[in-house]
Amino acid sequence: MSTAPPTNKRSVLGLVFLTVFLDIVGFSIIFPLFPDLLDHYLALSGEGSFLSNLVDSLRELAGGDENAVETLFGGLLGSIYGLLQFVFATVWGGLSDRIGRRPTLLFTLAGTALSYVLWVFAGSFAILIGARILGGIMAGNISTATAAVADTTSARDRAKGMGIVGMAIGLGFILGPAIGGLTLGWIDVSESTSSGAFALNPFSGPALCALVLAIINLGWVATRFPETLPPEQRGQGDTRHSLNPFARLATLHFPGVVRTNLIYFIYLVAFAAIEFTLTFLAKERLGYGPRDMVGIFVFVGLIIALVQGGLVRRLAPKLGERLVTRIGLLVTVPGFLLIGRAEGAGLLYGGLAFMAFGSALVMPCLSALISRYTPADRQGLALGTFRSMGSLSRALGPILGAGGYWYFGSASPYQAGAVALVIPIFMAVQLPAPPAFEDAEA
Repeated sequence: MSTAPPTNKRSVLGLVFLTVFLDIVGFSIIFPLFPDLLDHYLALSGEGSFLSNLVDSLRELAGGDENAVETLFGGLLGSIYGLLQFVFATVWGGLSDRIGRRPTLLFTLAGTALSYVLWVFAGSFAILIGARILGGIMAGNISTATAAVADTTSARDRAKGMGIVGMAIGLGFILGPAIGGLTLGWIDVSESTSSGAFALNPFSGPALCALVLAIINLGWVATRFPETLPPEQRGQGDTRHSLNPFARLATLHFPGVVRTNLIYFIYLVAFAAIEFTLTFLAKERLGYGPRDMVGIFVFVGLIIALVQGGLVRRLAPKLGERLVTRIGLLVTVPGFLLIGRAEGAGLLYGGLAFMAFGSALVMPCLSALISRYTPADRQGLALGTFRSMGSLSRALGPILGAGGYWYFGSASPYQAGAVALVIPIFMAVQLPAPPAFEDAEA
């Protein structure tokens, strides 16, 4: 564990909670809007445009199935953000090891706010894509905030601290989609005379809410967030500059780090495929619209927040992160299978409960293990690399899920995901105990 500068640890955890919570709210506002984004920008772009040609290609690939076209388009759009997170989360994590957590957070949060400004005035599909690209590049603040938690918690309390981060993520995923669904159409552009690349759009209301939250977050960090990494501990590790997270992972020669990253990667590919196709499945089978999707995200987010904020904090110190991870992986399997069979709300929400409960156990425990396997001067790099693996999963998951959904049927991502979890379950059995040097410092 690092020797953090003299800061109030509880205050740091509270500030990390708020930072992550507000960021996730802003990020997840767009989730229930994906199916409607295509219709708006396709009508706006007209025939012969890049978007029109892309949709024609997807329509030809899908044999004219419009639901499949929406799913494939959403998969591509969703993957842009995740792919850029994959590259840059490790960059920001490594940068925070060199210059500190606070300046890295300030820079990324400022970039995030700018991406929402672009979204508010995304009068064209190109500007929307530009906003998503900038947002994806700057979405490294969670890994940096997580490193701040590692800076200020002992080995025994590491999972508790990561649980706070997980609870913030869960609550953020409750409020974000709810705001997105409820504020859609708040700004009436039907009478607007503005046109061109920069103009208000039907999604400007949710985007404006995301922007306000990002500005609040930036101001809060600027005025209240203390630096948690002492100057003497900065830049002591391997500081090679690389945009390749796999190259950075290769510098972390500590037992358990690679295996934990692989478990996280495989688990989250399956989870992201299901998470992404869920709105399309609910629309196709149950006829849900954007506001109906709010209930799904609130339900899942509430379970995650309650489990990570309460149960994980009690189980992890007693049972250990490795055992709790295995339990979470096992619980997720029936969740995937039930969702894939759902033809009504009862079975759907039953599957969601299992999936959310399992995820709430797995995510903070894997984060805690990565931190405990790594010495103090590599926390930002290690946790940034870990988040990069997650971001790559969230880039691949939507594409694989959308492709399977279209080609093999709506149940295929859920069945394949349940089978894929067998691999991380067996891998988790062989995770090593945290090293002695970490326990001794704690």
